[in-house]
Amino acid sequence: MKIFEQVEEHFSSKLPFVIYRKPNAAKVDAILQKNALVHYCKDYGVSGFIFAPFNQEHSTVLLKPDAILSEPYKRVSERIRKDDLESITFSKFSERIRQTHISLVDAAKETIASTDLKKVIVSRKVSVTNTESPLALFKKLLQKYHTAFCYLWYHPKVGIWLGASPEMLLHVKGNSMTTMSLAGTQKFKPGVKPKWTTKELEEQELVTAYIVKTLKSKLKKLEMSSTESVKAGMLWHLKTTIAGVLDSSNSLKQIVEDLHPTPAVCGLPKDMAQDFILRMENYDRKYYTGFLGELNMEASDVANKNADPKTTLYVNLRCMELTKKEAFIYIGGGITEASDPEKEWQETEDKSSTMLQVIQGN
Repeated sequence: MKIFEQVEEHFSSKLPFVIYRKPNAAKVDAILQKNALVHYCKDYGVSGFIFAPFNQEHSTVLLKPDAILSEPYKRVSERIRKDDLESITFSKFSERIRQTHISLVDAAKETIASTDLKKVIVSRKVSVTNTESPLALFKKLLQKYHTAFCYLWYHPKVGIWLGASPEMLLHVKGNSMTTMSLAGTQKFKPGVKPKWTTKELEEQELVTAYIVKTLKSKLKKLEMSSTESVKAGMLWHLKTTIAGVLDSSNSLKQIVEDLHPTPAVCGLPKDMAQDFILRMENYDRKYYTGFLGELNMEASDVANKNADPKTTLYVNLRCMELTKKEAFIYIGGGITEASDPEKEWQETEDKSSTMLQVIQGN
């Protein structure tokens, strides 16, 4: 595909870009910036592709849309192979990491029991050897994860990230806005529908209630769908869609700041959960559980040139950060009073397979 050749040339010149495919889309898009300057997004009235960190005190990077590319992408039929169903783990690193993560889950449960904290998402970061090029990994993502937002993002002064996110933060077109709550995780088994536990259903309800409460005064005609099970890669999740009409008195930036970080990636109450994360995780999440996507972008195809600019942002989940020889994989899960530390560990192992299938699988 010509779009990959142009992106590869841009990458060789050490110039910023992002290449991505939206969920179930029949095309791949790319945004190229002509220089290596780092632009920060302070005004949500600008256009471009934004890449925001978990910690709101840090700056959001904006890629300028100096060139916008789009090319049809032929979707292959989805085949479930035996190696997709098998767990790929971090092998020799697993026991050490397991003990550390279980201790973190225990600390979270103790804090929940003794304070007003109701839920907190704890995560971990693990490095694995990688010898493949970023574009080669991105092409694997496209083949494996049709329903996810797949991306490869690069800035020579910031780093290289790629991922396959199952979660949209928000979509805005005109004055219409849509978002979702996503929680609960079970491993996919062919022909078997997921059976959700009380803990998982309550976790989903917490996320949905928070989003509705946050948006109630900012959206008119607020509507909420029924909760459904959705498949993302080899995992099941619970999803509820929330939509409404934007109140003109509320800015997009304010809504994003109110939503992010959501209970699905941080916890409740948000301030208490974020404080626990920053104190106890002992590493910097950087852009993991941040958000990314198109900000006020015009339609890339000629037929829709008169369409309203759109903003579509995704939560940066199922992602990794690349260096020359390593891939840093980020994974986490929601902890409540009912959490079982061993099961929480296994959930992160299941989630890790999304990225490990790309690096270690075929």
